[in-house]
Amino acid sequence: MSPELIIMLTNNDITVKNAAEIFEGCKDLPAKKWGFKDVGLPKEEMIALAKKMKEAGKETFIEVVTYTEEGCLEGAKLAYECGFDHLTGTLPFDSVFRYAKEHGLQYSPFCGNVGGSPVELTGSLEEIVQSAKDCIGKGAAGIDLTSYRYRDGDPVELTKAVVDAVGADKVCIAGSIGNTQRMDAMKEAGVAEYTMGSALFNGNFVEGGTFRENLEYVLKYLNNQ
Repeated sequence: MSPELIIMLTNNDITVKNAAEIFEGCKDLPAKKWGFKDVGLPKEEMIALAKKMKEAGKETFIEVVTYTEEGCLEGAKLAYECGFDHLTGTLPFDSVFRYAKEHGLQYSPFCGNVGGSPVELTGSLEEIVQSAKDCIGKGAAGIDLTSYRYRDGDPVELTKAVVDAVGADKVCIAGSIGNTQRMDAMKEAGVAEYTMGSALFNGNFVEGGTFRENLEYVLKYLNNQ
């Protein structure tokens, strides 16, 4: 099975201003999972866009890139206020786990030592694997693994190790899968899903093409993998 695609309406780690328009122009495509980040749009527009996605029958995701406990908890509250199915990102603070459980959010935190914007992942392979196992042990639905932001080792080796440790259905790869070589590598590694945003906006697959044309290419490629 090929991984599932989570389409993020973000470019350079910020939700695009015309995210609602892009979604309306692509919601008919056979792509179930959609989301965006917690930065780039006013809250009212986030709520309206998440509602549009739900009305279209989509599974919804918000990724929160912040590292303080207060900021992570605020991100969880935003996820609930917007009606998202999944909260991804943040650091695995106990308070965020409690909030997600109490409010019915599927929670997939970052694992490993993450920081910065764009995100960087550091540490030994063993440390990151243990972090992933700890997150699942605390009740996470999955983990948000920034494999291609890993600075201290090989991203594919890391991905395979985490998949082996926690199971393929628990691993979402976040960020920087912008070509078919990396798509193939993630299928080989056995991940369940990965996010894609900037690559679609920047025409990585169909040079000069629209967001929709690039998304159509990726969906067809996944279907034929």
